[in-house]
Amino acid sequence: MRLTVIGTGYLGAVHAACMADIGHDVLGVDVDAEKIAALAEGRPPFYEPGFDEVLTRALASGRLRFGTSLREAAVHGEVHFICVGTPQQDGSHAADLRYVDAVVDGLVPHLPASCLVVGKSTVPVGTTARLTARIAGLVPAGVRADVAWNPEFLREGFAVEDTLRPDRIVVGTVGRESDETLRRLYAPMLDAGVPYIATDPSTAELVKVAANSFLATKISFINAMAEVCDAAGADVVTLADALGHDTRIGRRFLNAGLGFGGGCLPKDIRAFTARARELGVGPAVAFLEQVDEINERQRTRTVELARQLAGGDLTNCRVAVLGATFKPNSDDVRDSPALAVAAALHRQGAEIRVHDPEGVANARRTHPELRCEADLLTACQGAELVLHLTEWGQYRELDPVKLARVVRTPVIVDARNALPHDEWRAAGWTVKALGRPAPADRPPAARAGKPLRATIASPAVEADHAALLSPALPTGRA
Repeated sequence: MRLTVIGTGYLGAVHAACMADIGHDVLGVDVDAEKIAALAEGRPPFYEPGFDEVLTRALASGRLRFGTSLREAAVHGEVHFICVGTPQQDGSHAADLRYVDAVVDGLVPHLPASCLVVGKSTVPVGTTARLTARIAGLVPAGVRADVAWNPEFLREGFAVEDTLRPDRIVVGTVGRESDETLRRLYAPMLDAGVPYIATDPSTAELVKVAANSFLATKISFINAMAEVCDAAGADVVTLADALGHDTRIGRRFLNAGLGFGGGCLPKDIRAFTARARELGVGPAVAFLEQVDEINERQRTRTVELARQLAGGDLTNCRVAVLGATFKPNSDDVRDSPALAVAAALHRQGAEIRVHDPEGVANARRTHPELRCEADLLTACQGAELVLHLTEWGQYRELDPVKLARVVRTPVIVDARNALPHDEWRAAGWTVKALGRPAPADRPPAARAGKPLRATIASPAVEADHAALLSPALPTGRA
């Protein structure tokens, strides 16, 4: 089938390449000419495992090309996917649909034949009905443009897998013809046994925001329990393990720590709450405000823990921050809890050195006040405090004995509860984490009077650099 994918950000670029990879003729469209040029040359504008291979394969097949013209898209496509962003409105929790509307306004007047417009962006319930009315006033005479909603369920770091082998496909349509079109389009997935859920557009629109809200609630629940554990001297990890054995609950996403971030979860639950108020059912989802508040509080609690470990004063304290992205296996730093904590520590006077395997360039762009290092050793050299804030596999593979030779003071906050604490303590580290009781740790070096200053690494420490990480893991990307 001839498809257009309008909006080639994270969602759109992956969807376009994957649809071409399964045999469709795809035109990807975006107003960002620089991004389009990069994609057309096979250069992904973001880091996503496996995406570069799919993009290269799709371009080589001749079934994928990119452009900037909605007029060209209108002529090309039988099915038009809307994959643009729906950010939070300035001064409001509601979703900003200006980009969705701009696609409709720029595409529909140029349609030469009847087609199907399919939304994949995360939108407030009722958007399909609103766009159907908008399209009716723009479509040329004799042309019919039906609207369906097909929400995406991509996880950054697993986007290619989630597109080619999703755990379900949800479509909201009005009329049999639109449903049959989407069944043909997704035939390879359906033939492989992927569940296909056909419903009305309103239900389809709600599925994504409801799923994100449930996930956010589960994460904030265990983080609330971590706060209780801190007060009671209990262990949140053991608590989560015990809860996870209950098949009604499950263990996944019961990982207490710094909380969620990124470009979807926080803004989606806020937009859902705002839309519920518009519908007159705000009290039904009022608990999501608490979910959001708990999530934000984890960042504040992490900053406070770091301040306490620094003796109550972060002024000139050198802090190494491990992680800049909001999650591992991505270079996405949107609403990153790690960077939020790093920036808060910087505002309190700390000397911050941020490392990330993939997110350094983006972190430098969004937080120029922070010193970001592509090299992990450089970031940790002379540190008086280390914060583990994004659970990259590379950090779990660190040798705490060798890292202790690099830092000024072996004190670490594992804000993701992902490191082997016993190994780090055995190597002489003071280890702190939210919701975890600790044995009688060796107290960190006193910072009486002037703050401790970083020391210059010795040649022996420099020699340890290559052995610090697993040989199969990169030290970073500038």
